[in-house]
Amino acid sequence: MNTLAIDIGGTSFKVAVFEDESLVLRERRSTDREGGRDWMLAQLQDIILQWRSGRRFDVCGIGFGGPVDFAAQRIALSTHVGGWANFGLTAWVRDTLGLPAVMDNDANVGGLGEAVYGAGAGCDPLLYLTVSTGIGGGIVAGGGIFRGADSYAGEIGHLTVRPEGPECLCGARGCLERMCSGLWLERDYGRTAEELLRDGDFVRAYVVDLALGLKSAIMLLNPARIVIGGGIAKAGERLFGPLREELRRRITDWSRARIDVAPAALGDDSVLWGALALADREFNLKGRK
Repeated sequence: MNTLAIDIGGTSFKVAVFEDESLVLRERRSTDREGGRDWMLAQLQDIILQWRSGRRFDVCGIGFGGPVDFAAQRIALSTHVGGWANFGLTAWVRDTLGLPAVMDNDANVGGLGEAVYGAGAGCDPLLYLTVSTGIGGGIVAGGGIFRGADSYAGEIGHLTVRPEGPECLCGARGCLERMCSGLWLERDYGRTAEELLRDGDFVRAYVVDLALGLKSAIMLLNPARIVIGGGIAKAGERLFGPLREELRRRITDWSRARIDVAPAALGDDSVLWGALALADREFNLKGRK
């Protein structure tokens, strides 16, 4: 069984092919935000048609970097790349490539990938965060993704951590994404997140806002583990050590909620592995073998 996996993000997009549970092909390209949806679709089609020569695809799983109406299988919107609002990406895959496809928000898909194949294995419930261009969250409980009533569960990036803070792309003020995502760090400080997170003084200030957002999630969900992926998580213990310390200060002794925060084990590929797991569940792949 060959599964095509697609991960569309604000900074880059990735395409991969899995033979059963083995990753056999993978390509990453930078996202052209000015090119919008049409540019992205042309890029995807170019990669997939090249790979398709002499190779069969059976199904497709997709993680998209923005809110997704899962029941309707349509993208709700993207605040980072234009042209995606109300677009049926799975219908495009079906009509253009002839493949059955299933799609969800990239943080949901990344969370599922880490729960099945990565750092969240055996942890229920699991909260997954992707901290990159933006900030997204996914909740995996009872072996599946918890989406809420309208597919908007897990949107931790738009929890307010600074009520009088600067305006976010969503229109609110002081969102966790506005304070802590890579896009805004670079705009606010004129340096990349990678450069900033090498500065210990900056990190100690940065984790205050990140911990405020995580505290809200911990007190509400009591997750067995929080797994953080995305580019900012690559700072490793320079980030995770101070973050755990700040969380211990914020979550006082009266609460026995665990503070278990770990980096994603699948690195940049959490969403690709999650797309495999999503397609597995949607199309009952193991039942077809």
